[in-house]
Amino acid sequence: MNLRFIDAAQIAQVCDLPGLIAHLRAAHREPPPDVQRVLMQQHAASGPGNAVLVWPAWQAGRNLGVKVVTMFPENRTVPAVQGVYLLFDGRNGAPQAVIDGTELTCWKTAADSALGADLLARADAHRLLMVGAGALAPHLIRAYQAIRPGLTQVRVWNRTPAKAQAVAAAVTGTPAAATMDLEAAVRSADIICCATSSAEPLVRGAWLRAGTHLDLIGGFTPAMRETDDAAMRRARIFVDSRWFTMDHAGDLTQAIASGAITPADVRGDLFQLCRGEVAGRTDADQITLFKSGGGAHLDLMAAQYIADRCAA
Repeated sequence: MNLRFIDAAQIAQVCDLPGLIAHLRAAHREPPPDVQRVLMQQHAASGPGNAVLVWPAWQAGRNLGVKVVTMFPENRTVPAVQGVYLLFDGRNGAPQAVIDGTELTCWKTAADSALGADLLARADAHRLLMVGAGALAPHLIRAYQAIRPGLTQVRVWNRTPAKAQAVAAAVTGTPAAATMDLEAAVRSADIICCATSSAEPLVRGAWLRAGTHLDLIGGFTPAMRETDDAAMRRARIFVDSRWFTMDHAGDLTQAIASGAITPADVRGDLFQLCRGEVAGRTDADQITLFKSGGGAHLDLMAAQYIADRCAA
């Protein structure tokens, strides 16, 4: 058995975001893997509690894999999201690789969101607002730079200003700065990315101007939410997959429960967008919204890319 151990440093060495984004685009044109989702969560009195996710995916005849990931929102000295990925040969079940799940998740999430933005944001989008300054934020900013190399401005907002300043200071290739005025930053942005653990809406629909693309990443349970009903009503809505969003993401479940939208208002997912089965942005003034749920299929796609690059 040739079992490979791939740590975070190896992933960073062999991967590049344009390559991973292209890989995800191609993979979404293929038949989707079989997937499952298991979530165990400790309920907290204030905000989301600690959680563990187990996400298996099986692409018959090629690979199968499972990610075990923990999410501890109150972590201060170690990352809030940590995990491990196990990749197997889908033909005979032989273990192939043990991959750092935390680093894989960062790369996969950034590439997933950037692919959605590439398909939905205006081609001339050049002002990015990053809402949230956690471990994902630097990866996300680099991913948006990869699909919109003409970015001229990056703004970073976080409830803790020092964290926003640290993320902004690390940005290369585009002028970047922290901001404390979330409303003003939203009103001037072309692409807004939210990657937070918020249980209450942060980005208000009334603040969104025509042509904006809004990317929601953080809310992975029905109790979590990053935008309000007004944004959901105004936007042309897409998801990365229906499996991991429609019944699980609070931005969708709460808006559907309130009557602000219906399930039919979700126009399509990445599979449909990449195959050309649904139209993405059809008007320069449309507000587009992409809800990322992540998911086992994306982890498997990213793990295949990482393992192939390491083998090469």
